[in-house]
Amino acid sequence: MTIEEFFQKNNKAAIAFSGGVDSAYLLYAAVASGADVSAYYVRTAFQPEWEYADAERIAKLLGAKFRCIDADVLSVPDIASNPANRCYYCKKLIMGMIASAAEADGYPLILDGTNASDDVSDRPGMKALAELGIRSPLRECGLSKDEIRERSREAGLFTWNKPAYACLATRIAHGEIITPEKLRKTEEAEDFLASLGCYDFRVRMTGNKARLELRRDDFDKIIGNRAEIIDFMNKRYDGVLLDLEARDE
Repeated sequence: MTIEEFFQKNNKAAIAFSGGVDSAYLLYAAVASGADVSAYYVRTAFQPEWEYADAERIAKLLGAKFRCIDADVLSVPDIASNPANRCYYCKKLIMGMIASAAEADGYPLILDGTNASDDVSDRPGMKALAELGIRSPLRECGLSKDEIRERSREAGLFTWNKPAYACLATRIAHGEIITPEKLRKTEEAEDFLASLGCYDFRVRMTGNKARLELRRDDFDKIIGNRAEIIDFMNKRYDGVLLDLEARDE
């Protein structure tokens, strides 16, 4: 089954939308197929502001309906306590909110951007999708991440080369309580590295130290801006560490 055939058979649906590579292409394919779809973005403390801006921007460029829902994820003990299966509880909350909003708007079918390259055996959130009956057209149609990027590039979507992104909560080790302060300084630290031209990186918390995980090509940027980085990070953390295992190795 092609993605076009999927939307011919399922021409009225809500899309759980992050504005990343996969959900952006899914929304594009739905709109291009003439389906009646609406994109639902759930705004939480786990998403940086630029992610919301990207989601709103791509939906507007595609001329798609877009709705933002606010969720207080840290009010849920099973999420804030950060267990190993935190993603299950978070996904259950977020998708449940989307399902409720979509049903009220007249969309009984909910779709997400899981693709054929995703390892569903290692993603606790996939259990929540199955329980809620969420369908994943990209996966059902056998579309891999590389193919989605290529199709997105051909379609002129600015999201085609966005790096894979995991929420801010993943920067905090399981078992460590997630707080607004930890999320805030993580977002500030990553925004700062982005301003230096770094791409596809993480700032993880090790105790109260910042551990920088970078691609090999960005090591020189870090060394060249060493003093500025130390000054910035030490205002938020108790120290800064550089992980010498490059993310692209």
